[in-house]
Amino acid sequence: MSTHPALRFEAGGLERDDVAALLAEHLAEMRATSPAESVHALPVAALSAPSISFWTARDADDLVGCGALKDLGGAHAELKSMRTRAAARGRGVGEAMVRHLLAEAQRAGMRRVSLETGTQDHFAPARRLYARHGFTVCSPFGEYRLDPHSVFMTREV
Repeated sequence: MSTHPALRFEAGGLERDDVAALLAEHLAEMRATSPAESVHALPVAALSAPSISFWTARDADDLVGCGALKDLGGAHAELKSMRTRAAARGRGVGEAMVRHLLAEAQRAGMRRVSLETGTQDHFAPARRLYARHGFTVCSPFGEYRLDPHSVFMTREV
């Protein structure tokens, strides 16, 4: 896998049509692969909450991915809405986004970053990505509860 040197990260952008389309695609895929009660992906309106910081990844003007951090309090953040556009997969966008989000969490004074992802085979690449970046399986955090369709992971920053 190669990384793309021209990748640019921008804060915000939720009002842009290409971002709304990518997030709609993300929600649709999550709903198609997980039971409704196990879908924890956020719609655009929820990503606008004051506790959430959202970034896009662009290659020139093309949106290739997005990700967010939700401040859970107590120097703990949750990685949310990680998504790479299908046409950009395999180019290092996810790797770069995770590195970016971890750096942003550290800049914000976070000491821990956690996440929730699925247990299904569909989510295996995501679980491998997070494990490569030091995330390990943990108990549910925040408002999450045990769910056979969810894996919870965490790491210190």
